[in-house]
Amino acid sequence: MNIYDWLQILFYLTVLFALVKPLGGYMARVYQNERVILDPILGPVERFVYRASGIDSKAEMNWKTYAVAMLLFNAIGLLAVYFLQRMQVFLPLNPQGFGAVTPDSSWNTATSFVTNTNWQGYGGETTMSYLTQMLAMTVQNFVSAATGMAVLIALIRGIIRHNTKEVGNFWVDLTRNTLYILVPLALVLALALVSQGVVQTFNESQTVSALQSGGQTIAVGPAASQIAIKQLGTNGGGFFNTNSAHPLENATPFSNFLEMLALLLISAALCYTYGKMIGDTRQGWSLLIAMTIVFVSLLGVTVWSEKTANPAIEALGVVGGNMEGKEVRFGIVNSALWATATTSVSNGAVNSMLDSYMPLGGLVPMWLMQLGEIIFGGVGSGLYGMLAFVIIAVFVAGLMVGRTPEYLGKKIEAYEMKMASLIILIPVIVTLVGTSIALMSEAGRATIFNPSAHGYSEVLYAFSSTAANNGSAFAGLGANNPFYNTALGLAMLIVRFWLAVPVLAIAGALANKKKTPVSGGTLPTHTPLFIGWLIGVIVIVGALSYLPALALGPIVEHLMIFK
Repeated sequence: MNIYDWLQILFYLTVLFALVKPLGGYMARVYQNERVILDPILGPVERFVYRASGIDSKAEMNWKTYAVAMLLFNAIGLLAVYFLQRMQVFLPLNPQGFGAVTPDSSWNTATSFVTNTNWQGYGGETTMSYLTQMLAMTVQNFVSAATGMAVLIALIRGIIRHNTKEVGNFWVDLTRNTLYILVPLALVLALALVSQGVVQTFNESQTVSALQSGGQTIAVGPAASQIAIKQLGTNGGGFFNTNSAHPLENATPFSNFLEMLALLLISAALCYTYGKMIGDTRQGWSLLIAMTIVFVSLLGVTVWSEKTANPAIEALGVVGGNMEGKEVRFGIVNSALWATATTSVSNGAVNSMLDSYMPLGGLVPMWLMQLGEIIFGGVGSGLYGMLAFVIIAVFVAGLMVGRTPEYLGKKIEAYEMKMASLIILIPVIVTLVGTSIALMSEAGRATIFNPSAHGYSEVLYAFSSTAANNGSAFAGLGANNPFYNTALGLAMLIVRFWLAVPVLAIAGALANKKKTPVSGGTLPTHTPLFIGWLIGVIVIVGALSYLPALALGPIVEHLMIFK
C-alpha cells in the first residue's frame, strides 16, 4: 500500500468519526423524547400516526409483550412482501409487464427483506415491477432497519433502568426510528445521489442506439430513493442486478464515497448514542474503538491481498494487482474498502464482485460476517450483538479473578449468560449445519459451478451471509432455485428473530435487577485493557468457531494458488 491508499482510508474514517457525535447525540435525544430540530415538522405527523393506529404512546411494555409486537409486525411484513411479488402482474407501475415471481423466490425475497438481509437471488431490473420495488423492498428497508434499532433501544433501557419490567413501547420506537432518523437521512442522501446521476424515474426502460450492433435496452426506475435507505439502513439490496457497481446506481466517485459513508454512519453513531443514554460516553467510545481496530486491521489484509496479483495472471505480464471484477473508476482500494465495510455491517451491497477476489481478500468479508456482524454491524443489531460479547467478556473476566461479574451496575448471572450464548451460537450453528446439508445433498451440489475449494467457499459464504443477515454473495453459486431459496430463507429468518428475542430477554432481566454500587472489584469497561480483552474474546470465539471451515475453503485455495 502506498501513501495515497492510506490517505483515502484515513479521509473516509475521519469524515465518519466527525459525524458520529452530532448524529449520535441527535438520536439519543430522539430516544429520550427530548425536543429535536424536526419536532415542529414531524411532531404532528407522529401524533397523527398514533391516533390513526390506536397507539397509546405513554404506555410501555415488558420484554415479552415487546417481543410479540415485534414478531407480529414483521410476520405481517413478510406476508405483504410475498403477496406483492406473487400479484405484481395484476398491479400498476409495471411498465415492463413483469409476471409473478415464483413461489420459492418470493419466499426467499420476503424473508430476506423482512430480516434486513436483502439477499437477492434475482435481477431487480428484470424481475420486480416499480411498485414491488417501492412497496415491498423500499418500505421494508425502512421498517426492518427501524426494528433492529428498536430492539437495541429496548436493551439500552434494560441496562439503565432498575426494579422495573418495562423496556419501552415497540410501536413508538418503530415510529420514531423511521420518522425522525431514517426518513430525513434517506431524503438528504437520495437528493445527493440524484445530483450525481443516480436514476430516479417512473419511465419504462429506454432503448438507445449502440455503437457496434443495433439497439440496447437500458433499465431505469425509482432507484435513488431505494439506494439511499438500503445504505443507511444496512439493507443492501440493489435496484439493479449488479448492485452498486451499476453506473445508474453508483454513478461517480463522489456517489461511491457517500454510499460507503452511509454504510457505517448510523451503526457507528449508535455507539455514541449508547454512551449518552447510559450517562457515560466513554463506554460508547470504547466499543467504537474496538470495532474500528478490528475493521482497520482486516481492511489492511483485504487491500494487501487485492494488491497482490494472481501468479497465473502475473505470468502473462499483467501487473497492478487483482483488478478482476472491479470497476476501473473505483480501483482496488475503494473496492476493498467497500467490501470490508459492507460485510462489517449487515449490508451486503457491493461495488465489485467478491467472487473475483483473491482467496484471502474474500476470506476477510466472510470472516467479518462470521463474527456475528458486530464490527459496526447492522443498525441496532450490530451494537446489541457487540453488547452480547461484552456480557461474555465481563463474565469470563469475573470468573478469572473470582468475583461476581458486573456491567454498569448490573450483576451478570446465569440467565444473561445463557441468552448471550444463544446470540453467539445460533448463527454459528445455522451457518455450519446449513453448509454441511448443502454440500451433502444432490440439490445443493447441483449449482456449484466452480470446482474444488472455491466452490466450497461459495456455499460457505452463502450461509455465512444469510446467517449474518448480510446479503452479499460469492455470485458464482447458482442460488435462485427451490433448494437454496428455501434453505437460505430459513437461515435468514431463524437468525434474525432467534437473536432479537434473547436480546429482549436480556433487556427484561437487566431492567428488573437492582443497581449495584461500584466497588473495588468492579471491572472498568472503558479502559484500553478492556478494549483489548473484548477484541481478544471476539477473535478467539470467531477463530474457534470457523477456522476449520475456512481452512477447507479460502485458506487452502490461497495455498493452491501460491503453491
